[in-house]
Amino acid sequence: MVRIQRVKGTRDLLPEDMIKRRYVFERIREVFEAYGFKEILTPTFEYTKLFELRSGEEVVEQLYAFEDKGGRNLSLRPDLTSSVARLFVNGFQTAPKPIKWYYITNMFRYEEPQSGRLREFWQAGVELIGSSNIEADAEVIALLIESYLSTGLKEFTVNVGNRILLDEFAKMLGVKDDIGLMRLIDKKDKMKREEFVKALQEFGLNEEDINKVFTLIELKGKPDDVLPKARELFTSKIAKEELKKIEELFELLKAYGIEDYALIDFGIARGFDYYTSIVFEAIADNDLGIGSIGGGGRYDNLIEVFGGKPTPATGFAIGIERLIPILESKRLLPEFKIGSDVFVAYIGKELGIKKKAIEVTQMLRKAKIRAEYDIQGRKLSKALNYANSIGAKVVIILGKKDFAEGKVTIRDMESGEQVAVPIKKAVEEVKKML
Repeated sequence: MVRIQRVKGTRDLLPEDMIKRRYVFERIREVFEAYGFKEILTPTFEYTKLFELRSGEEVVEQLYAFEDKGGRNLSLRPDLTSSVARLFVNGFQTAPKPIKWYYITNMFRYEEPQSGRLREFWQAGVELIGSSNIEADAEVIALLIESYLSTGLKEFTVNVGNRILLDEFAKMLGVKDDIGLMRLIDKKDKMKREEFVKALQEFGLNEEDINKVFTLIELKGKPDDVLPKARELFTSKIAKEELKKIEELFELLKAYGIEDYALIDFGIARGFDYYTSIVFEAIADNDLGIGSIGGGGRYDNLIEVFGGKPTPATGFAIGIERLIPILESKRLLPEFKIGSDVFVAYIGKELGIKKKAIEVTQMLRKAKIRAEYDIQGRKLSKALNYANSIGAKVVIILGKKDFAEGKVTIRDMESGEQVAVPIKKAVEEVKKML
């Protein structure tokens, strides 16, 4: 007999896993909808060309690409932003702006599994389409912060950078491959200093230029500390305009009351090539080897790449496979009760007593009490053992005498106390015990 294992980089999620995920999803969903975002879901697979157009070299290499039976080249979605841009171009270009959409769904990337990184993974994200104002950037960054806070997470920061400033920096250094330099800077934390320096030298940078790179990536902190130094480093007109945007952004975040969670970090670029201005990523202290737990940014050119009219947009995604282990390690998730609170046992094989057990169980369920009855028809001692094993707080026993008198015996599994009551009062009595 062949035993088939689960595919590498995937997970089997058990009831105790799912109840935690559902809790986190519901907390995040509540915040998304409080901000006026509406839920969407795009197909699990798209034409591969969609992701090749603007996802970035690294993501394209990780695509789960395949040819279907009709000879079409398709890929499982590695993210949802490209799909959302396609959806917008297909039917929403003339819709009132801004469009505020959110999603909570699974993605797929062929990469080496490690802590917080799987080949099938879930993200919760938003896309705000149609506004070029800095208010839109502030809105999504505030929403990202409040989403984490809703799950109980408190020890984290959202680091804000700017792709245009990195472009300007590359021009200042005379580097033609600005995207390559940005990718390198974005990976700096995963490299040893000597590796990073050597990689910078391959871009033709001398010692003075390399020192400027280190000056750039050390520009991290609160606006009052960082912006004066940034104005000394960035002197072009474009750069000054972007610095002004960042200053205004942090002023707006004060109005949301969440500015303490945001920092400037000019050393982040984010992995996707489609980002155009403000970018950001969330980092939470942890001992699990997990880096970013989410992030996003502005992508004003992506809609046009997919054949739409020039349309500004911004958004983010939260990595659920990264967030939940951190919440667990910090003991920030509640204690969850899985399964039924009440177990209905009956004594006898008669059809009538079985039907009555079902009726009692249905009474409980209609009263919003989680209940199940003994479909196995066990002896009472074994039924009580099973009720214990599933953590039932209350057992309702329907014996032959009870059945004849229209009663049930209700047993508190913690105290062992039990009481006989008419069937019509069973729900009321159970509620007292729960």
